[in-house]
Amino acid sequence: MPDSSHTALQFGDDADASERVSPGSARSLLLTLLGEFVMRENRPVWTATLLHVLEGVGIAEKAARQAIARASAAGWIENARDGRRASWTLTEYGRELITAGSLRVRSLAGEAWNGQWLILHLSLPETHRTQRVKAYRALSWLGFGNPSPALWVNPHVDRQAETKSAIVDLGLSGVALGFVGKSFDLGLNDTELATRAWDLDAVSAHYRELAATFQKMRPRSDDAILFAHVQLVNQLQRLPYVDPGLPDVLLPTGWQGRQDAAKLATIRERWQDAAHARWTALIGTAPAR
Repeated sequence: MPDSSHTALQFGDDADASERVSPGSARSLLLTLLGEFVMRENRPVWTATLLHVLEGVGIAEKAARQAIARASAAGWIENARDGRRASWTLTEYGRELITAGSLRVRSLAGEAWNGQWLILHLSLPETHRTQRVKAYRALSWLGFGNPSPALWVNPHVDRQAETKSAIVDLGLSGVALGFVGKSFDLGLNDTELATRAWDLDAVSAHYRELAATFQKMRPRSDDAILFAHVQLVNQLQRLPYVDPGLPDVLLPTGWQGRQDAAKLATIRERWQDAAHARWTALIGTAPAR
């Protein structure tokens, strides 16, 4: 859910002017803070701390407050007050949401494959544009590719329940059919099907651009390291919309996405301790807001 008012981010005096990355939405960045810090450290967080970090990564205060309010209304977080100050903790639902997202991100590393496909036939007319966009986004998150009109394929056959839930939530059960099966020696082979279903060159280019951008960053102050780390983790958490996490056997020979993903993991590890130390300092000293 992009925030069109946000421009590319610079980390002030701590980064060269060429070192920029487009921020995610207020909602996705808040989820990053909740998963990376609040859930991991299992401590309440002040509203002021959330606002400080969200503003530091390019989110206007009004949009940040709206994201917090909507997260509360959606049941992700709950608050408690200490005088003028409000603190937030994750609900059980919020923890489940973050855990599911984390599992999806970890699945991008690839896994062994038994040769079976999860196959979905979903027929929506062009006039149902809003539903088509929502369905495309939901199915992309689950790892589906679209090799031909109305046909979706996914090598992760263990995602049948999630697929059914998504289709039901979208109100599309009446126009969907689902199967699990293997291909046979007719027409495209599995590797060719993967190439047709996903633009793997574009996926690799996305990883390459991210790696090049974050490798150039040299954040120096405590806040700059925290903000850079949050932006990197946010980009990693959004990758399932781009990368289906195909098994290695389905990837083209010499595909570079894995190598660039490893570079991003190395950068994350380099910034992580300092970022968490700064977060801990902030939640102990947050002013009222």
